[in-house]
Amino acid sequence: MNDLFHVSAAPHARSPITTRNIMQDVVIALIPASLFGIYNFGIRALSVILTTILACTVTEYVYCRLMKKQVNPADYSDVVTGLLLALNLPVSIPLWMAALGGVFAILIVKMLYGGLGQNFMNPALAARVFLLISFPGQMTNFAVEKISSPTALDYINNGAVAVVDSVSGVTPLAAVKAGETVDLFRMFVGNHAGTIGETSALALLLGAGYLLYRRVISLRIPLTYIVSVVIFALLFGGHGLDANYLLGQVLGGGLILGAFYMATDYVTSPASHKGQIIYGIFLGVLTGIFRIVGKSVEGVSYAIVIGNLVVPLIDKVTRPVSFGKERAKVEK
Repeated sequence: MNDLFHVSAAPHARSPITTRNIMQDVVIALIPASLFGIYNFGIRALSVILTTILACTVTEYVYCRLMKKQVNPADYSDVVTGLLLALNLPVSIPLWMAALGGVFAILIVKMLYGGLGQNFMNPALAARVFLLISFPGQMTNFAVEKISSPTALDYINNGAVAVVDSVSGVTPLAAVKAGETVDLFRMFVGNHAGTIGETSALALLLGAGYLLYRRVISLRIPLTYIVSVVIFALLFGGHGLDANYLLGQVLGGGLILGAFYMATDYVTSPASHKGQIIYGIFLGVLTGIFRIVGKSVEGVSYAIVIGNLVVPLIDKVTRPVSFGKERAKVEK
């Protein structure tokens, strides 16, 4: 019974559901993006993913042991945090930095505030922002050499020398911001520079479709978020109705990853339907300010972390009034 998480005014799940089931569904949904990230960037992407997951899992276990709290590894929340963090990191990041991000996500953002369900912001994104502030050079270095494992033919021809393919460090979103025309199909498929999990819109949407089918999330937050970014870009981007520019804003960077997988976090998003729509608009405007008005190429992580801080206010304003509460005020 300890793993039951009852959701009222269901923003995501339509009925009581275990935390374990939700987290399992999120892990399953992230498999396409994870596999494509490994395909796109090589075996080192897998190393980063395993490092962050291990760091999150070990940190939570050690903390619970030291604080004499119940260890509940079966809820998979630490795995989800580690996986989401890895997908938000460049493949070239030193593994110790990736591990540090995992420790920060679990220890500082999650456990010190009471554990699962008590954190006031998304742990994976908070860790990403922490790493961006602490190590901006490494966190924005997307140039990487993808090393492929030698095939049987390589053993015969050249003594098993691995094949090295270079991946450009210029992200499509940077090209969009510079006013360049981008290959939208390539952005949709994902064979370009970026963080491990953000490059393939196709893989991310496949996973999002699964979450929608399982009713783990609804379309309210992600759809409102993405549409708000497009409207902001249309009004203030300076490119009018240029479809290449507008779609580039959607497909580039971490917008799809953030909108479907992190902005919808049931702990750090509003409870009411109206609140979710307001939240989505707020995130879209913030992202537009960071991306288009500001000097930053990306802004999704900052927008969602700031949005998490505003959620209590949104809930306070939009939560339905309890029956009899207004009458009690009048009688006073």
